[in-house]
Amino acid sequence: MSRGTLGILRAGTALGFIVIATAQATAGSFAIREQSTYGQGSSFAGIAAGGALSSMFWNPATMTQMPGVQSESTATGVFPYATQTPKSGSTLAAFGGTTNSGEAALVPGSYFSYQFNPNIWLGMSVNAPFALSASLPDVWAGRDYGANDSNVKSYNASPSIAWRINDWISVGACVQIQYARGTLNKAISPAASEFTLEGNGWGYGFTAGVTLTPTPTTTIGIGYRSAIDQKIEGTMILSGPLAPLSNSVKTTVDLPDVVSLGIRQRIDQQLTLLGTVEWTNWSRIGTANVLLRSGAQATIGGNAVTLPFQYDDGWFFSVGSEYRWSDRLTLRSGIGYEISPITDQVRIPIIPDNNRFWASVGASWEVWKGFSFDLAYSHLWVKDPSINITSTSGNPWFDGINYVGDGKAHIDILSIGIKYRWDEPAAPAKKMLITK
Repeated sequence: MSRGTLGILRAGTALGFIVIATAQATAGSFAIREQSTYGQGSSFAGIAAGGALSSMFWNPATMTQMPGVQSESTATGVFPYATQTPKSGSTLAAFGGTTNSGEAALVPGSYFSYQFNPNIWLGMSVNAPFALSASLPDVWAGRDYGANDSNVKSYNASPSIAWRINDWISVGACVQIQYARGTLNKAISPAASEFTLEGNGWGYGFTAGVTLTPTPTTTIGIGYRSAIDQKIEGTMILSGPLAPLSNSVKTTVDLPDVVSLGIRQRIDQQLTLLGTVEWTNWSRIGTANVLLRSGAQATIGGNAVTLPFQYDDGWFFSVGSEYRWSDRLTLRSGIGYEISPITDQVRIPIIPDNNRFWASVGASWEVWKGFSFDLAYSHLWVKDPSINITSTSGNPWFDGINYVGDGKAHIDILSIGIKYRWDEPAAPAKKMLITK
């Protein structure tokens, strides 16, 4: 089998299995940050310090800010745009580039909390923290590193508990139960062959956090989402003029852990300033091996099939503000800057990720006591990504076919959320009138 065939299988296997938690993403590489309409309105500034029930995705200790029985649901539309233009160094430059390869996606999220007693909260959240939706032409200059449609989804269920130790410190923890599935279809040059990869699997982790309230106007939150070793089982199929191949395979993709630091500083009764610093340990993903069901290394033409992600760590910084316009209307805004874990050294066309700048606006409207809507809009300017996959570039995805190109990308995000309190708030205690 040709070296080009081996390369496309390596790349195809990677993109089908990894992401069994992935996406043309909005949180670096293939993670999905859009888990809170409330947080998106300020570019997620201060989100680990609370403010909404959906903050529990980053820090379960924030549940203690929500009295009684409450729920929050969000639906976020992600509209990515990415084009790629090959340069003369590409082997298949005559095939041309791509139009928009990003596909719109809907990201849901739901949260529930129950105040069991004055100091203990129980909760549950359901999210889609990783996903991929991309569509590339069957025939184009970079077809060896991405062609046809790729669609992958992941689902997390997270039962949670939080404890308010006293008025200035709370702690929380939850279990992550993650299911993922995906299908990837690839073209193979120069033969008119097709590669199909399907797989699914389970992974497990946890989340923990603490909130500190050192003054009545300051809240600090620190949240930790653990790494998940996503264990995937599936099938590799090669069809067309090349020798048919169908193998049952498995792999483990080491997904990153995340540390989020958030702060909320109230200036007066109307204005609150917000800030976030977040680190994502993408470097742990390294290179994953694809194995046969027996445990032996999967090979093609005597060469091991591997997934050489080799990402760096990712960083995210944002600042924002929240302004209480009236008793029913709250406005917010924020800006952010994200350092992508995908460098020029390892970038491939199917995930043309790069550093990006965020700008967001949002609002909350209380329809009646205990029932409110959140709205948010963000625009992300992605630094123009360059791709260099050649024998001299050092890019580990090189398969014998050169692809050198430039890209352009941006992302628009629109989100709506609904918050509801299911129980009746306790009536304030009446003061006794003492007369003589």
